[in-house]
This record gives sequence, structure tokens and C-alpha cells, in this order.
Amino acid sequence: MDTPDLDLDEVATWLRGAERIVVLTGAGISTESGIPDFRGPQGLWTKNPGAEKTATLQHYVEDDEVRAQAWRNRLTSGMWDAEPNDAHRALADLEGRASLHTLVTQNVDGLHHAAGSAPERIVEIHGNVREVKCLSCPWRGPMGPTLERVRAGEADPRCERCGGILKSATISFGENLVAADLDRAQQAAAGADVFLALGTSLTVYPVAALPEFALANRARLVIVNAQATPLDGHAHAVGRGPLGTVLPDLVARV
Repeated sequence: MDTPDLDLDEVATWLRGAERIVVLTGAGISTESGIPDFRGPQGLWTKNPGAEKTATLQHYVEDDEVRAQAWRNRLTSGMWDAEPNDAHRALADLEGRASLHTLVTQNVDGLHHAAGSAPERIVEIHGNVREVKCLSCPWRGPMGPTLERVRAGEADPRCERCGGILKSATISFGENLVAADLDRAQQAAAGADVFLALGTSLTVYPVAALPEFALANRARLVIVNAQATPLDGHAHAVGRGPLGTVLPDLVARV
């Protein structure tokens, strides 16, 4: 199946007529905010495959040096200073122009919240970096105080309640997604009549299957991503342009 080009006027017409728009965003929407992606040509894991260990639960739990490296990475992460870009703001603007039902994001940076998207519409399917969780007890807390402990010299801070291993409240490889979040995302996708997949490689399951739920409902699928995805051939429109340019132009036409 040939890949149809992105006609912004036509997609805007679809959005205006939609009763239930669902959006999925990946790392590609945040690269213009200075947050590098993971698997792109200049991705963090492409350039340093060993860095993926810090995001793999088995390695994180078994190796105290991996945990120490993960906390060092958190201290210097560009996420703390990143600001929403025009793509994030365009999606927040879309809420007032069309029937945006659910915004599922694979990102943990919180930039959709910062851009003004309604919190009740956002599903952070891979968790977030704003909180810390204990892997042994139910304790959760804000990230700031734990990072202060790292700055003060604790290479591998432990839970002050039970002594368990702490990690950011993100979903690592080998860690189950929050069942309620996944169910909510799948239900939203299954009821969509327009589905936008933005800045995501559509290779990490089960989230990569969300567009398939939408297609099963005969939804129109629009993909905008820097590289090809496995579902490009099934999409009704595909774009390669920068999201910070494409999305504001699209939303302005709605």
C-alpha cells in the first residue's frame, strides 16, 4: 500500500468533522524542546547502547552501579529545564477547536501538562519523572527531595520508609504498565474516528498497537514522524516534517 502524503487542509477537515480524536505522542515531539530521543539517528541509546541498561528493570535492580548512573543522569537531565515547544502548544490549542478526547504520551517529561493540555485528557502511559517510587513498598514522593539527597552524596538513595530501592516513577523495560492507564488508552483508541500518531516510532508494544485499535474502528490514521514506521502503509496520511512546524500549521486550519 502506498503511503499518502500529508495534506494539511484535508487532515484539518477530518479533525473538524471528528467526534473522537485520539493522539499518541512519542519522543519526537520533545526533541525540539532539547530532549533527545532514544532510537533516532542521534538518539541516546543509538549513540550509547549501554545507556539502555539504566532503563531496564532487571539491570537496575541487580546492579548498584547502574542505579548510581541512573541517578547521575537524572541530576543532569535536560528535562528539568525543558520548555514546551510549538507542537505541545498546538495540541493544547486543538482542544478548543475540535473534539480531542484523549492524549496518550509515551514521554515522561511532563511537557504536555506544562503546555496547558487538560490533565484529565492526558495518559502518561510510561509514567513520569516528577515522582519517585519505592520498588518494595507503596511509598511515592516528589523527585526534588530525592535528587537533593543525590547531590548531597547519596549515590544510590534508599527508601526512608522501608530501605527498598528507589527509582523514578517511569515505566522501565521489564516493568508492567499501569493496567488502568493501558486500558484507558486502548478503550480511547478503539473508539477513535481520527487517530494522530506524532513523533513515535510505533515499535514499542503494547503502546504501538494503539493505532491498530483505531484502524479496527475504521478511524483515519495520521502519522507524522521523522523516520518511517511499521504502520505507514496503513495510514491515511503520513508526514515527515518537524512537529513544531507541522502541528501549529495543521491546528490553525481546523
